[in-house]
Amino acid sequence: MTQTLSTGDSPSPRPRIRSIDALRGLVMLLMLVDHTRESFYSTVPVPDPLGVETPTALFVTRLTAHFCAPVFVLLTGLGAWLYAEKRGGPAAASDFLWKRGLFLVVLELTLVNIAWGFDLTPPMLYLQVIWVIGLAMLALALLVHLPRPALVALGLAIVLGHNLLDGVHVTSEPGHALWAVLHERTIFDLPWGQRLRISYPLLPWIGVIALGYALGPWFAATMDGAKRRRWLVRLGLAALTLFVLLRATNFYGDLHPWRAGGDALGTALQFVNLTKYPPSADFVLATLGVGLIVLAAFERLPDRAATFLAVLGGAPLFFYLLHLYLLNGLNQLCRLLLGVAGPVNVPNVAALWLLAAGIAVPCWFATRAFGRIKRRSSAWWMRYL
Repeated sequence: MTQTLSTGDSPSPRPRIRSIDALRGLVMLLMLVDHTRESFYSTVPVPDPLGVETPTALFVTRLTAHFCAPVFVLLTGLGAWLYAEKRGGPAAASDFLWKRGLFLVVLELTLVNIAWGFDLTPPMLYLQVIWVIGLAMLALALLVHLPRPALVALGLAIVLGHNLLDGVHVTSEPGHALWAVLHERTIFDLPWGQRLRISYPLLPWIGVIALGYALGPWFAATMDGAKRRRWLVRLGLAALTLFVLLRATNFYGDLHPWRAGGDALGTALQFVNLTKYPPSADFVLATLGVGLIVLAAFERLPDRAATFLAVLGGAPLFFYLLHLYLLNGLNQLCRLLLGVAGPVNVPNVAALWLLAAGIAVPCWFATRAFGRIKRRSSAWWMRYL
């Protein structure tokens, strides 16, 4: 069975929690599928939320990717609490968070944007998930000093209440730029000719990362594992129940109300067809509800599966950069070999999943090798990778 936390005294240094790494690894694999879709299945548009005309297989594929960002940001907050527990408290966590947060923002503007097109000066800079995780870490660097009840209250207020701001639009500067960063997807023209696309507005993710940090005490070394799993499942079910209640009424929780489809499957898909940019209250409740239940289940995951996934979850930033460069490099190579000018696409969604599975193999071995190097290294900067 998966080794997670001890219920007694833990050795020093405390080992990584394999269930958390395994869930993070699952998220990375689902993200790989979605990015393979962006690279090798770009002929079919995928709006937000999805259109009713979207083929079912592609619809389901995109829905699995919705699981990624909320769970990863929640685990980022949880990881910050574990860092604080190991390194000396909130002050240590705050120091790490602001440094790593700034590092991620710079990484998004440089290596990540280059990876999508192999262009050192791309016409459009995209501020996406790495950027928003970095900014959320900067916010959490301040919030870790709050009492836990206040942190929970703030996180819930942001996650559940930010949709009240959907109708707010700021047109004058500098308020327009600030509001775009916080809550509205916007494209800016930069003075030197490039354009800037804010794809991931920040505000809801501050709530998610704060709730992840508040979840930390459930993973204390002295916490009983069975009790933790019960609490995770109950919290996950509570989130899913609230999601169903809000979504069923179409009154609040998502900008786009659901409508009945042509059959039972179509209706079910429309019910869970939620807004990701920015993530609606319904979106966060549904994805994190599932994520918490899976996290509890992963504490009982068989060793082989847990170890496989934990390799990816133990060095997620390395995996993220590696898979982006591999995907774009492979597509560029296919264009060269086939003599075509535009992106090369696979014929169907099944081929898309197969291609993603094939790319996962070298990524897994490379990430395992990097993880071993990172664990052996005493360099301070390796903690930020």
